[in-house]
Amino acid sequence: MTADDSARIETEWLTLPELVEELGEPLGRVRRLLDEFHLVGSRRDGALKVPSVFIRDGHPIASLRGTVIVLHDAGFSDDEAIDWLLTPEDSIGLAPIEALRAGRKSEVRRVALTLA
Repeated sequence: MTADDSARIETEWLTLPELVEELGEPLGRVRRLLDEFHLVGSRRDGALKVPSVFIRDGHPIASLRGTVIVLHDAGFSDDEAIDWLLTPEDSIGLAPIEALRAGRKSEVRRVALTLA
């Protein structure tokens, strides 16, 4: 499953050094956030990058981790999970990441569970 790039919401992509600065955490802690799925990244232009919409007020969005785990359980790769999160979903009415940022975690995860 690959999303049409034009359908995805616009987001800035942050490199690891930019994440260190944005989160105010050392590189080792940022890597641990990625390893534990508090954040999910993708190789874009050769470098590992994370969509900036996955961060709010200097922290990963709390509901992102569980949602990414549900998507991985459904067989999604990191790239596919990012594409799904950034692409408007008809059953939600907006991109899943926007719904997560609005506090609609249960709705997003319910839809994600149907993807398995």
